[in-house]
Amino acid sequence: MTHPSPDTTAAIARNLAAVKGRIADACARAGRDAASVTLVAVSKTHPADAVLAALAAGQSAFGENRVQEAQAKFPALRPVHPALRLHLIGGLQTNKARDAVRVADVIESLDRPKLAAAIADAIRKEGRTPDLLVQVNTGDEPQKAGVPRAKAEDFLRACREEYGLAIAGLMCIPPAEDDPRPHFAYLAGLAAKHGLPTLSMGMSGDYEAAIAEGATHVRVGTAIFGSRPITPDPAPAA
Repeated sequence: MTHPSPDTTAAIARNLAAVKGRIADACARAGRDAASVTLVAVSKTHPADAVLAALAAGQSAFGENRVQEAQAKFPALRPVHPALRLHLIGGLQTNKARDAVRVADVIESLDRPKLAAAIADAIRKEGRTPDLLVQVNTGDEPQKAGVPRAKAEDFLRACREEYGLAIAGLMCIPPAEDDPRPHFAYLAGLAAKHGLPTLSMGMSGDYEAAIAEGATHVRVGTAIFGSRPITPDPAPAA
């Protein structure tokens, strides 16, 4: 694994400080403690040295879309960085469920019965239980992952009662063209109704609005790592 250049380390540290400052300001406006919001640095498509630079700046929670990319970057970092928390935030195939349970601390994209069954089976086999978030398709967009609004409550009950899964919270990605606030408010209401403490909502363009509506986790990539992804380290064969 290569190490980040001093320029990369300095740039990512500045970006993290700026994002954390905006999070603190948004929390102050909402009358919330800044410690109640966890920043998940979305490192997808960026190389391991970018993650190292963020770790050096005190960041501990990271988000990845693909299981194989996460496997290529994170296991080697854990012995040196025991506080590291890896969130899988992309759509998850059922045949990757066991790998996901093995590598992730949080799986944010649980959205269908077959995946719930696969994750439950993987947890039994691995003896490891990541935090699980149900992804809700708050805009009911056909091209987007997530359980539809109309099925969300039934799915939450099925996860708990049929599959024996402990659900920690909810995640959403509102439609790009919509005002995100009503989507965030809906998700917060659904979480409160079902006693779910974790709300992962808000990305680089709207995380301040998400904080105003109660987000406990915000997922920010571009504002930390830049907008020009670098080809990631080669992933192992499937």
